[in-house]
Amino acid sequence: MTTVAIIQARMGAARLPNKMMLWLHGLPIAGWVLKRVRLSRQVDQIVFALTDTPADDVLADYLVGEGASVFRGSEQDVLGRYYAAATEYGADTVVRICADNPLISGAEVDRIVAFFADGNYDYAYNHIPLNNRYPDGLGAEVASFAILETLNQEAILPEHREHLFNYIWQNPERFRIGTCDPEDEALAHPELKLDLDTIDDYRRLLRLKVHPDSTAIEIVEAALTNIWR
Repeated sequence: MTTVAIIQARMGAARLPNKMMLWLHGLPIAGWVLKRVRLSRQVDQIVFALTDTPADDVLADYLVGEGASVFRGSEQDVLGRYYAAATEYGADTVVRICADNPLISGAEVDRIVAFFADGNYDYAYNHIPLNNRYPDGLGAEVASFAILETLNQEAILPEHREHLFNYIWQNPERFRIGTCDPEDEALAHPELKLDLDTIDDYRRLLRLKVHPDSTAIEIVEAALTNIWR
């Protein structure tokens, strides 16, 4: 069984353009995500799913230079881009990671992958604090390739093509959905927002005394010290 982490990234974010190449403590944001996902022990392959627009050429060049695998696809049809990337890289299990999460934890990615497999779920998540006590931005979403294929065939509305798992969230009765709490209570801070959407988020990240090898607990402690709530 092959587990492929597919990282959704682009330069054209409306609220914070070009954020993937913003510098953070010695690396661009994209470099943080790559380095931290590489710490996962459950992921067999890491692929960045970029758009096929010229705006993402510089991001693709950077990632290839760092030894990352890059797949290019539709900017609007995110579901189609993911499905094509998962097909090309032979994924049995698909881990969806958003490059807006520079502080993502390889250990918490491993936790949700193991939780997904042990629970026989269609879809599982720990990237947002919804029915769990995780901070926003440490984890990931997981589904089988078979479920991704079902979504690609059945999800036809634009709102379901632009966001990978919206179809599942809007049809929860059809899918076995799982989430979990952190194993370590030190991580149980759902009030913390650790992702990068706006310039204010970026300013908060710059204040954090962390590095790309920081553990999830070190990151949460740093965020709490900075009163990042």
